[in-house]
Amino acid sequence: MKMEKVTVNVSYEGGGYGASIDILPGCIAVADSFKKLRTLLEEGMAMHLQSMREDGDPIPGAFNGEYRLIYKLDAQALLATYDGIFTKAALSRMSGVNEKQLWHYALGVRKPRPAQREKITHALHGLGNELIGVEL
Repeated sequence: MKMEKVTVNVSYEGGGYGASIDILPGCIAVADSFKKLRTLLEEGMAMHLQSMREDGDPIPGAFNGEYRLIYKLDAQALLATYDGIFTKAALSRMSGVNEKQLWHYALGVRKPRPAQREKITHALHGLGNELIGVEL
């Protein structure tokens, strides 16, 4: 059986994170850190699904077997989450996206166009794949 992917939409504004799941309306979480947001969302999701089962509500198919949560961060959430892990200059070098643009995304002044989102995503996935092959 194929593991289903469930997308969690994550945004960042005013120093806080918010998360929602399109296929599970009403299941949301807010927190001041991404780590805490994930914990609260997963706990809330379990309670939400349990309540749906108890009420006899239909459960989205993705939750009837094994599933994996995929966190889809907006640009501002991504840059806030990993601030201090890597700099805008480093991300600019990795992705080819202008550093000034990255600052605009981080501040919420602008949202990246699809091509820019793809460059950033590709650079981060490339780094992740490279790091998986590293051992000390």
